Amino acid sequence: MRSGVLLKMFGLCVLAGVLVAALLLPMATGAGAMVNQTTDAMSKMSSSLARQDMPQVSTVTDKDGEPIAYFFQDYRVETRPDEISEYMKAAITAVEDKRFWDHGGVDWHGTMRALATNLSSGEAAQGASTITQQYVKNYLVHVVAGADNPIEAEKAKETTIARKLREAKIAVELERTMTKEEILTGYLNVVPFGNQTFGVGAAAQTYFGTTPDKLTIAQSALLAAIVNQPGSLNPNSNPEDAKKRRDLVIDLMTDPTNNKFITKEDAERAKQEPLNTLSPLGRPPNGCVGVGDGTTDGFFCTYVVDYLDRLGIDRKMLQTGGYTIRTTLDRKSTDAAKAAAEAQVPTQTEGIANAMAVVEPGKDKHKVRALVANRDYGNDASKGQTAYDIVSRVQPFGAGSVYKVFTAAAAIEQGMSIHDVIDVPASYTSRVYRNGNAPYTVGNADGVAPGPRTLQMALATSPNTAFVALSERVGLNNVVDMATRLGLRNGMNRVNTSGQTLKADGSNGPSQAEAIKKGNRGAFTLGFSPTSVLELSNVGATIMSEGVYCPPTPLEEVTDRHGNPVPLNEPKCEQAVSPQVAAALAQGMSKDDTDGTSRAAAQAAGWTRPMIGKTGTTQEHKSAAFLAATPQMSGAVLTYADGARPQGICDSGGDEPPSLCGRNGGNIYGGKVPARTWFAAMNRIHEGLPVAPLPGSP
Repeated sequence: MRSGVLLKMFGLCVLAGVLVAALLLPMATGAGAMVNQTTDAMSKMSSSLARQDMPQVSTVTDKDGEPIAYFFQDYRVETRPDEISEYMKAAITAVEDKRFWDHGGVDWHGTMRALATNLSSGEAAQGASTITQQYVKNYLVHVVAGADNPIEAEKAKETTIARKLREAKIAVELERTMTKEEILTGYLNVVPFGNQTFGVGAAAQTYFGTTPDKLTIAQSALLAAIVNQPGSLNPNSNPEDAKKRRDLVIDLMTDPTNNKFITKEDAERAKQEPLNTLSPLGRPPNGCVGVGDGTTDGFFCTYVVDYLDRLGIDRKMLQTGGYTIRTTLDRKSTDAAKAAAEAQVPTQTEGIANAMAVVEPGKDKHKVRALVANRDYGNDASKGQTAYDIVSRVQPFGAGSVYKVFTAAAAIEQGMSIHDVIDVPASYTSRVYRNGNAPYTVGNADGVAPGPRTLQMALATSPNTAFVALSERVGLNNVVDMATRLGLRNGMNRVNTSGQTLKADGSNGPSQAEAIKKGNRGAFTLGFSPTSVLELSNVGATIMSEGVYCPPTPLEEVTDRHGNPVPLNEPKCEQAVSPQVAAALAQGMSKDDTDGTSRAAAQAAGWTRPMIGKTGTTQEHKSAAFLAATPQMSGAVLTYADGARPQGICDSGGDEPPSLCGRNGGNIYGGKVPARTWFAAMNRIHEGLPVAPLPGSP
């Protein structure tokens, strides 16, 4: 016999002797000393196993608790003993460890039998591991080492005496500290079932679309069969071998030595059943793409992930922590906004995005109710999808004359009344601002007649000349600061003038606010600056909340895997402007739908509620926006050219969707696509809500 075979036989003999000595008389042998050097580590391990502290799926839901996304490292749904079918327990013990209910963690009968077989063959062909030992091994591989440490995971799978000793030692300790039901449940929660699915709770959903308490004999036997070889016994790719193994397990389940055995009659009926596994499998997508109404909810989901990260719950914690994140997403608002955005700009419209954010005003929270776009959320650009957050993040396009709201707010704060009359010349050359080395001269958009009018009517009709002059009067720095105070916190202070997030080393700074102030850029009131649709919507919420600014939050509550609330250190609300200024500004913005630039869209939609509003269009017609709000809900829409080579946008105003006009112009305005989108969405969102007066109304 070759020396290598002799060495294997010798090693197996040593293994058996060491196991017995180490487990039964640990202080009397060298092996026992080796084991006891790691006693503390083993105690911690067995304690961890007893707690079942393993990676768990985190679930993101809408405000009513309906799931919209899942995050996981391993797809696992932790399950209690009473939530697992008795058939599943019978199946797994029958095929993996038929003496499970009798041994103390190590099956000495099986160990000696395996040793005899291995000695006769000269190879380590049989391992004789009990379910308790397999629990330890799988926990070490998939939880302790896991995906973050593949080297340690491989060590946990090594066929070595040291590994066997460690597993056996912990197994015996577990049997002293946990009941058999707890051990079996722990094993069934951690063992892999293939297809990136771990644990019986997840396996029941993945393969059968059910819960583990409802597993039948045939289903339980198939899952128990898969555990043996998850790759080669995949029921969808290898159904014949999977069924053979399943039927073998069913036969083993009739053994009366298994205290959960089934009758032979039940077994025969079960073997006649087809596999009936789901195709495609029922494992949910991992992350923001494709779960729930994934094409609609993805933008909201990405905002939730970013928001949680800022609060200290990063993506890794989401993938392992078993959190339940109940968000502020309102299905009615989301569906209404999505339908309105797509109705105006169909999903696959080339080169044009139409994004909308909806925020609910409040003095203690500004809850984000919808973040949508005509674009679907996903990775297939050919279907009009994008996985880039185009709703909450700052986009490289401006909101146009919507920014005149900030100039008006600064003027009101300095004592101006909305009924004060201001001049509206056809052209205005600034005495303060420059256009490079030349004077800065501005004219009005087509259709805006010159002539004096009140500040209220100036907000409704949007003359450029009047607001550039007013910006001079109140001071550009004050106007920029007002934009920050009312809601553009990221847009003004955390991105540069290209809309790029500022780097920590300052290499791509300064911020927009700094650059505009330093450059004395009088065109700021005309809204050329990169803008976040969400932040713009929150400006309306601030005005409607009596001047109270709150960071737009997507969170109702976060609970841990045990259902306990997770403390969230969200930024506090603050009084951005006085209630009197906010009320005056609301009244100043109250004529847009009746006498201003959104009048045609409001009439076409049959809008009758009190509201505030302001339209805006950038100079080359590459983007247009509408900010408007009622006391119950604020919303903003930004329509912009999102292609690689942005062009002006043409809006026919009829049944045809907007299109790119080329590089020589465009005719889109905030009162067209953006306003039509807003009114269509808000009509549905306000169904059933009482008509509420604006702040400052008599």
